Amino acid sequence: MIAFRRCCLLRFVKTPQISGDVRTNQRRAADLDGRADEKRVDLRRKMWYAVSAKKSGLSREIDANGKTTMDYYLLADMTVQIGYELAIAGAETYRVEETMRRVIAAYGTEGQAFAIPNCVAVSFVAQNTKPLTIMKRVGYHGNDLERIEKLNALSRRICAEVPDLAEAQRWLKETVAGVRSYATGVYYLGNFIAAAGFCCVFGGTVRDWLWAGLSGLIIGFVTRWLDRLEVNQFFSTIAASFLMALPAYIAAGLGWLDCVAVVIIGALMLLVPGLLITNSMRDIIYGDTSSGVSRIVQVLLSAFAIALGTAAAWHVTAPLYGHAETAAALTYPLWVQAIATFVACFGFVILFNVHDWGRILCALGSALTWIVYLLCIRAGHTVYSANFFSEVVAAFYSEAMGRWRKCPVTSYLVISSIPLLPGAGIYYTMSIGLSGAVQEALQKGLETAGIAGSLAVGILLVSTVFRVMNVRKRRLTSGRT
Repeated sequence: MIAFRRCCLLRFVKTPQISGDVRTNQRRAADLDGRADEKRVDLRRKMWYAVSAKKSGLSREIDANGKTTMDYYLLADMTVQIGYELAIAGAETYRVEETMRRVIAAYGTEGQAFAIPNCVAVSFVAQNTKPLTIMKRVGYHGNDLERIEKLNALSRRICAEVPDLAEAQRWLKETVAGVRSYATGVYYLGNFIAAAGFCCVFGGTVRDWLWAGLSGLIIGFVTRWLDRLEVNQFFSTIAASFLMALPAYIAAGLGWLDCVAVVIIGALMLLVPGLLITNSMRDIIYGDTSSGVSRIVQVLLSAFAIALGTAAAWHVTAPLYGHAETAAALTYPLWVQAIATFVACFGFVILFNVHDWGRILCALGSALTWIVYLLCIRAGHTVYSANFFSEVVAAFYSEAMGRWRKCPVTSYLVISSIPLLPGAGIYYTMSIGLSGAVQEALQKGLETAGIAGSLAVGILLVSTVFRVMNVRKRRLTSGRT
């Protein structure tokens, strides 16, 4: 009986407390439900404004009060991604920065774009927002001229139409996904015909052409395999030049080819960094001195790596090759060299991933450049002036083609300048130095540097003229408006 009363008493005392907690929880649940309903209403309102903005083409974020604000993060992310894609494709530094600045300005925003060979960044301070900076590191640089052309066309379209940012990002993804590339077999075919063609240009016999093509295939296999392993470019160049020159020297020692020098020079043209040389000059003329100097250092390291790998192969095969006699290089008629140059540079068109009519126009530009060089030599010009005038013609041709087709000048300038690149000078400097004639090797090295300087002056001259013309045209247009 006493236990029953205690139980009733406890139940009587605790019941109000339990019921009070329940009421408190119910009130809290009601408050939470009310807030959830408010959030649902706000979310629906934002979604409605977003749909309205998308239908009207506004590239903005719209808050619950219906106020339009720029989505600066989305703009910065898209802009830096465009710059990154251009940089890894091998575009000039000034082109990367100018493209990013134009995209930012198209959306009515004042911002800064910065690029060096290994980094791209955008930054702006918007009204009622904190400073926003996005930076992306650029690792491997390729030679994808197709990607540069596609991204250049995309930036023009964005600046002309100014689409919604989400739509612009979709365009960017479609552009990157739509970049074409050659099949593996075609890539190796490009290596073969590029090396074999230049072997013909430099005076090799028919079997020398075949050996040069084989050496070009070796370079293609080695560089492609080492690129997949992300090996440093310097050591990749050493390995490719060594493994290419080794069988060539052995074949020369066994009498299987006629002139080993032109075979190796023809194959070495695949390793000469033509895009770096061209971009370094164009970066300097547009005021990006640090980027230009950085690229020049890369060019010098590549030349040293080519000489080092070839010299190592020569030392390994010296007991066999040292007693071999090689024939002198031949001199082919002008039209034969023009055709060989066209074929060789068509191989580079494949390696640099150029498509459509640009392939033919780029190869024609290289043939025209080499014809001008041969005519200058026959007219009695020095090797420096001949290279200078030839490069001026190549640069004018490239500027004209770029403006006619509304494409970057880079594709035409790089391919058109390839026949003039001092691959032979690098090889002969190395071979003369190995023979012990230090003074002659030094003279040949200075001559090679002088040729590279002549090419640089030709590019700088033409680029400066066209840049002044563009600035003047822009000022006249702005003055009229």
